Amino acid sequence: MRSAGRRRSATARKRHGGTSVAQGTAALLAAAGLLVTAVPAAHADTATAATTSDVTPGAGTDTPSLVTGLHEEAAATGSAADAARGHLGARKGRYHIADTSAKGLASAGTTTEKGGKETVRLQQKYQGVPVLGGQYVVRMTAKDGRRTVTGTSGSYFTGLKLDSLAPKVSEKTAIERAIGAVTAQQGDGLLRAPAKGEKAGKARLAGEERGLTILPRGTGVLTRHITVTGVGAADGTPVRQEVYVDARSGFPVLQYSGIETFGTTGTATGSTEGAPPAGEAATSAADQLVVKGTGVRYNGEKTELNLYKDTKGVYETIDYSKRPADSPYNGEMIATYDARGRDVSTASGAWPSGIKTFQSATTDLGEDYTDSGAVDAHWAAGKVYDYYKNHFGRSGIDGKDGYVYSLVGVTSNGQPYDNAFWDGTKMVYGQGSGDYRTFSADTDVVGHEMTHGVTEHTAGLVYAGQSGAMNEAISDYFGNAIDLEANHQSMDDPDAGLLGEDLCTTKSPRECALRDLNDGATTSKDFIGVTYRGDNGGVHLNSTIFSGALWDMRQDLGGDLADRIVYRALSAYMTPLDGFTEGRAAVVAAAQELGATKAQLKTVKTSFDAHGIVPGWEKALGVDTDTILSKVNVAGTGVSAGNGTYALSRSNEDGSEPYSVWVGNTSGKGTPVQKSPNNGNYNVYATTDGKNVAWAEFASTAVYFHVRPVGSGVDKVVGGTAANVSGLVLNGDILAYTVPDPYYGLQHVWYLNIRTGEIKQVNNSYVVATALASVRDGRIAYAKMWPESDGYKLGVEVLDTATGKTTPMPVDKSTTAGVGQTALTDDGVTWIEDDDITDSGQAAVRRAALDGSGPATLTPESGDGSLYAYSLTASDDAVTVTTLPPATTWANDTLPKLYQVASDGTGGAQRVSCDRGDQVYAAADSGQRVLWLDGTTGYTNLVKRDRPAGRC
Repeated sequence: MRSAGRRRSATARKRHGGTSVAQGTAALLAAAGLLVTAVPAAHADTATAATTSDVTPGAGTDTPSLVTGLHEEAAATGSAADAARGHLGARKGRYHIADTSAKGLASAGTTTEKGGKETVRLQQKYQGVPVLGGQYVVRMTAKDGRRTVTGTSGSYFTGLKLDSLAPKVSEKTAIERAIGAVTAQQGDGLLRAPAKGEKAGKARLAGEERGLTILPRGTGVLTRHITVTGVGAADGTPVRQEVYVDARSGFPVLQYSGIETFGTTGTATGSTEGAPPAGEAATSAADQLVVKGTGVRYNGEKTELNLYKDTKGVYETIDYSKRPADSPYNGEMIATYDARGRDVSTASGAWPSGIKTFQSATTDLGEDYTDSGAVDAHWAAGKVYDYYKNHFGRSGIDGKDGYVYSLVGVTSNGQPYDNAFWDGTKMVYGQGSGDYRTFSADTDVVGHEMTHGVTEHTAGLVYAGQSGAMNEAISDYFGNAIDLEANHQSMDDPDAGLLGEDLCTTKSPRECALRDLNDGATTSKDFIGVTYRGDNGGVHLNSTIFSGALWDMRQDLGGDLADRIVYRALSAYMTPLDGFTEGRAAVVAAAQELGATKAQLKTVKTSFDAHGIVPGWEKALGVDTDTILSKVNVAGTGVSAGNGTYALSRSNEDGSEPYSVWVGNTSGKGTPVQKSPNNGNYNVYATTDGKNVAWAEFASTAVYFHVRPVGSGVDKVVGGTAANVSGLVLNGDILAYTVPDPYYGLQHVWYLNIRTGEIKQVNNSYVVATALASVRDGRIAYAKMWPESDGYKLGVEVLDTATGKTTPMPVDKSTTAGVGQTALTDDGVTWIEDDDITDSGQAAVRRAALDGSGPATLTPESGDGSLYAYSLTASDDAVTVTTLPPATTWANDTLPKLYQVASDGTGGAQRVSCDRGDQVYAAADSGQRVLWLDGTTGYTNLVKRDRPAGRC
């Protein structure tokens, strides 16, 4: 197979922190430490299954994940959902579902297809509270007054057992903690000043509670689901994070972005809100008027467009031709809006005020409508509708001929937005520039985004980890299929598998394409275990492994059969938390149901085999590191090390307990020891200097600071705060921590003297941002941003807590564009400094003596030996730098990697490890030893190396 390399958009989003994407049935929850992938606790009882049926056990549940080959009668009267529940209830020996009433299995929608096929989706609820990812599907046929169940699939969690469903954490506190968690996540890289003319300290994030949700971790975790929206402090991109806050302690146990983009930039979506602009009157079916217009697409082809002539004689990009007269919806069906000059943050989950459809005085849409992307967006939306209707009988995105809205030409902070996304109600296409056209210029982009909507209304694949990669893969697959059909392109064309290849103004299709379905990606050589906050756990990065298998299948089976198989798998078999293995099983089962021959079934399976998607594929991924702890089921709480001791948070093996703090020997010898209480609260952000260990305990109304000796000794609460905290660092008597301002996007470093109990802020001003602290011998080093008359300035400062004296480091405030993590050692301070925003993203690593004298450059800003420095940690002998390149192609080298350089910079930087997955939360011990959380295997493992690997 041909290989052209996977591409992504020119603006790379930040990828750092969090927990690696664990594999299996619940990819997302395993990624965030909320479900440990394991051998099923008990296999489903198959004694009652028909002899021709095939039952696949679920992972960690008694309910099977897939049952096929059934032919069992169901109730013919009543709703399909009632019949499905009746089937499950009558066969508890197979399904082990105790509550099959509407309260325990709420209807999540029924789809009826040709031939009387009914697909019922049921949402699991525990005592009326929805379970994240708990969805079970029952497939039936209705014919001649009878219903027959043909199969079931999905995730139903049988191990849930909660004592109370009454939250202890108030809605107000949960929202504050969620906003704080998102703010902290955004601020874990370099501290950068706002754009010229823009003020720091303006409100950027807001939170809204969505209700209680149970996370299927162990016996279940009750959470408040908070959606955080707004604008990112660092780059002004829209934010929409789904955050789940433990309802007992208030700790944010899970967060992920729901934005479903074509490329990898962007951080927002998942909304089911939004409506057309106020005052846009719906038009009744009797008044509908379709006018045939024309326009020229970006490729120069003149095409026919369905328009609407309003009462003033103006022709609008509104298409009334698709919706039947008996539709429950009123008004236009396909409408394309002019969003040029509107910021993307106002278009995510909302409608920019005052926008209107594109309008013309004549039916011939001129050059402006071509260049804006309006012609392609409007034409392609109709083609996507026709494809789903003609091939599968599907009536639009939601299956009910609901509205199909497109917003075309949004920008980001006044600059081009080179991306497109689905936000739960509409498609949003960014305005391009330079190399890129407006992102509606390629039919496969439009098909991709609209298919995200189809997936949301069918399988609902969660947009993170393997389920998110499958979500992307299916959007790519159908976007490509629609593109080929609409533009009459053969699959034999060498460029047929490219996506986004028509977006560029000067580059060739192969140079321009963001991804290639024919890139030959496999799990064994291409799967990258990334943290779930990096590309949402690899949703784009790993997507072509799955979409490549579907593409191969399409090449061998032909488009008609392959497309029907994939659509049936999506609409009737897959459920929200499916991973690659479950996706394979769904496609194979759909092929069987659709009557594939033995040879065709072999082709389907061979396609997945060729891409390494086989049961147990994750176990074959190798590493060159020493594993200290495997499957560390934590999310975003970091690692600390010092003087031969490490500290981190972890849960018990099945993840059923809140996080506790553990310490152990950095050599890997001996048994880790739990130091924090197991009291139902979350004990996180552990930090150690080798003598003591400290951590933050998140409780329902406050956060408490604990300190305990690494050896024998009692646990002491040494302080507390009502604020959200992160980034704890301890040395001697000083415990420093960061408090993110939940409403203004700034962060502030505070410190606590654990001996005297004194608490202070390093800079007592809320307009001065401080962050990225380190502590040593009573001193605190930190990055700093402050306002001056000509704009915001950046620097590094050292505070002597004994005297209160602050010493600035030799950072040129007139030229510095960013400052990063600090590290205090026995004789100086090391920090990251970015002095050139025009380069490709490199930043220098610099150091100076404690009094600011003797400045030195350990790795340069640019040229030979430069690094894409993102964070660092240091011992007295060596500095370990986390790099994060701004990549234009997804590859191993574009992920966070560790480099090490001597404390005086001699010898240059060397790779610490050649592992191909994420390497995050590095913690320096003594000498050259460094520990970190590694995602290579698809799990999060605590690993170490005692010296650099050198070159890779």
